[in-house]
Amino acid sequence: MKTVTIKNVTLGSGSPKIIVPLVGKNEVELLDEAKHLLTIDCDLIEWRVDFFDQVTDFMATASMSKKIAEILSDKPLLLTFRTKKEGGELDFSDDQYFSLYETVIQYGAIDLLDVELFMDEKRVQQTIDLAHQKEIKIVMCNHDFDKTPAREEIVSRLCKMQEKNADICKIAVMPQSSGDVLTLLEATNEMKVTHADRPIVTMSMGQLGMVSRMCGEVFGSAMTFGAAKKASAPGQVPVTELREILKTLAI
Repeated sequence: MKTVTIKNVTLGSGSPKIIVPLVGKNEVELLDEAKHLLTIDCDLIEWRVDFFDQVTDFMATASMSKKIAEILSDKPLLLTFRTKKEGGELDFSDDQYFSLYETVIQYGAIDLLDVELFMDEKRVQQTIDLAHQKEIKIVMCNHDFDKTPAREEIVSRLCKMQEKNADICKIAVMPQSSGDVLTLLEATNEMKVTHADRPIVTMSMGQLGMVSRMCGEVFGSAMTFGAAKKASAPGQVPVTELREILKTLAI
């Protein structure tokens, strides 16, 4: 599997890297939060722009990304607009989603961009190509907040992301039983052993799936989401605890 290096962070080797969400609603909150995240032991930052109250102003969002990136300095910044259907805060049309991304790619300052697998295929490809021209890495993702698909389906979705030339392939699913957590881990391990030629990121959400956020080095997940203040998804572990657990479970 080839690794992916963004600034001084390498995904796909060693312990999973810790990424923490930035979920401020306005400029003051975001800049305060960004400064606070510098004091925390995390590797990357994810700016969830669907929480940002000016996100419908695409140039304002691009400009805000520059201010955040300036504060974060050498910490890589992932920009994510999570759509409502995949658990996000805001209803956006496909046009708004892709126009926002085009503007941020052209005029913002980001290192990685989150693109959802099940968006318009042609526009997804255009966005990936545009991002790659600017040396922005693509995290392609899929979320199921209701259930855990079959192992074969999880593997199939991750493989589809590779085919679309994502740099990092991510899936998050909701378990209804301990067996569902095992299904996610089996799919992750199968990807690692058989199919993955780039870093993958997987998680089983909620309290039940929390163990999956900690054992990535064993099964093959390259990144894990920790909570600094407000968790952006169910089951996120506080960063200080997470780092200690990752060290304990290191191979």
